[in-house]
Amino acid sequence: MSMSQESAETIALQALAWLAANDDLLPVFLGSTGTVADELRDRAQDADFLGSILDFLLMDDAWVVAFCDTAGLSYDKPMLARAVLPGGKQMYWT
Repeated sequence: MSMSQESAETIALQALAWLAANDDLLPVFLGSTGTVADELRDRAQDADFLGSILDFLLMDDAWVVAFCDTAGLSYDKPMLARAVLPGGKQMYWT
């Protein structure tokens, strides 16, 4: 199943809104990306930054489930969206 760039960006923006509403998780996201809260609105237009939002979300299955339940999305949508955004096709082996 393929997804358009616009759909992927929309999902990432939904994830950003979900993070911004989460008082416990937002500071963790900001600390991990080096972003300050005042930059969020400006950086939300950057596809690379949107990818970093999904990278962060995808680090924990519980976050994915909570976000998808809130947004009414199937649990695979954040991963599919991440693959469409810049850097999403890169494989990381650890």
